[in-house]
Amino acid sequence: MAEEDVPPEVVPDRVAEIVSSYVRHHQISVDQLPTLIVEVHRALANLGRDTPQVQPPAPAVSIRRSVQHDHVVCLECGYRAQVLRRHLRVSHGLEVADYRARWKLPADHPITAPSYSARRSTMAKEIGLGHRGAVEPSPPVIEPPVTRRGGRRPRRKPPTAT
Repeated sequence: MAEEDVPPEVVPDRVAEIVSSYVRHHQISVDQLPTLIVEVHRALANLGRDTPQVQPPAPAVSIRRSVQHDHVVCLECGYRAQVLRRHLRVSHGLEVADYRARWKLPADHPITAPSYSARRSTMAKEIGLGHRGAVEPSPPVIEPPVTRRGGRRPRRKPPTAT
């Protein structure tokens, strides 16, 4: 770098101090050292200046195409699955509400594939989940009243030692 390119506010001693501290704690090759010095110098020169606005991330697929009949697609990485809940938590550290907020999705945007939801719904209906009165209770068993003769109580067996 030429001397006229160096902004006056960057102190070379500060750049040298930062680079030497980095090199002490990290192992880098000799050919990477000039690049490191330039990057540190550029970072110090840009301190206090306006940084360019970070554009929002672009989805891996369009939101409209992210929900298919057999699968749903993660907008973060393009992963296809029947259910995205676990993938979002493990791979991206996001809960469903955070995922929907990040991509400005409606609250009813599916995280589960429609065919998978339909299959689970059918199974639940077959076993009677969600219907209180659907399963007819069996008639109550009426036991005859117990009558005692002679007013004596029945004899109890002594407890056995185990």
